[in-house]
Amino acid sequence: MGEVAEADPAVAVGVISSCKAEEGIPHRVACRALGVWESWYYKWRDRPPTEREVRRQHLAEEIEEIFHRSGGTYGSPKVFIELVRRAGKGSTRS
Repeated sequence: MGEVAEADPAVAVGVISSCKAEEGIPHRVACRALGVWESWYYKWRDRPPTEREVRRQHLAEEIEEIFHRSGGTYGSPKVFIELVRRAGKGSTRS
C-alpha cells in the first residue's frame, strides 16, 4: 500500500474520487499513481465513516464556522478559546 493511504486512507480515497470527478482521471490510473490497489480503494470507498471521522468532520466544520464568523481574523489561539467556551456550555454547536 502506498504511503499516502497508510497516512490517512480517507484522504487517499477522497483524492482518487476527486481525480475522477474533477479531472476525468480513471480510478485505475489514480490508484496506480498513489501506489494503492483498486480493490483497496473500492473497499475504503464503500465503507461507512468511523465515529472518529465523523467527530473530526464536525470539528472541522465548527472551526470553519468560528473562523468565518470572526471575519477571517481569528487565528488558532482564539478559535481554540471559542471551542473551549462552546464545550463548556454543554453544546459544541451554537
